[in-house]
Amino acid sequence: MVDPTDMEIAAMHAALAPLGDFVVAAGLERPLAAYRKEEVLRLIEVVVDAYQAHMIEEHERLAAKERAYFEARLSRAPSSSGGSR
Repeated sequence: MVDPTDMEIAAMHAALAPLGDFVVAAGLERPLAAYRKEEVLRLIEVVVDAYQAHMIEEHERLAAKERAYFEARLSRAPSSSGGSR
């Protein structure tokens, strides 16, 4: 990843705990080259799932914040249904 955004960096950090849980369960005392293909694929899946989950959660949080902002702006806007022509 070239020049990750703050949100992407946060998503990488969010993947650390699930990655750590997997590594402990799989036994990291072995070198990575000793992992079976299935273990490496599962490790990738754990990291990607955690990364994507964080990104989705953050995008939903930002969308909700933006939605609330615009709803507040709309509620303060003068009504255009005044009826004068």
